Amino acid sequence: MGEVFYDFARNFNYLKRKGISMLKLNASFSKKVPAESDYSSKSYHAALELELPDGLSEEQIRSRIHQTFTMVKDSVESEINGKPVNNQRPNGHARNNGNGQIVMASKRQVKYLLDLIEQHGLDINAELTRFPVNEVHELTKEQCSLLIDGIRSRNSGNGK
Repeated sequence: MGEVFYDFARNFNYLKRKGISMLKLNASFSKKVPAESDYSSKSYHAALELELPDGLSEEQIRSRIHQTFTMVKDSVESEINGKPVNNQRPNGHARNNGNGQIVMASKRQVKYLLDLIEQHGLDINAELTRFPVNEVHELTKEQCSLLIDGIRSRNSGNGK
């Protein structure tokens, strides 16, 4: 897997230098499982292609790759196990509390995040590009905490 990211980083930097900014992400996962009768198997496969927005950093792109692959893999596994994927967000990225339920950021958590962003003069849209969301109210509790921690650590010691 390290080789894939090395090649990705090299190609990503090459594309940036050439001014090519639109990237397509393709994620797929396949799995064969034994079937009911001897010497037979069932194949399960899911694939997803999406365009990534311009301006994402290498770290943000890696995060999107991981999230997308995880979602595709979880979809195949749930199909095999006969359980619907009930922890899917409307944008297709899975987030749950381990019990199959999405835990969204609380109003107080979102307000604190917005206050931090305003206090430090940051752009909310730039901060949100780390996650597959369109607005701050779509953040999960975990995502919101990561943003808060990131802002606090980046801005500690600068007098703000």
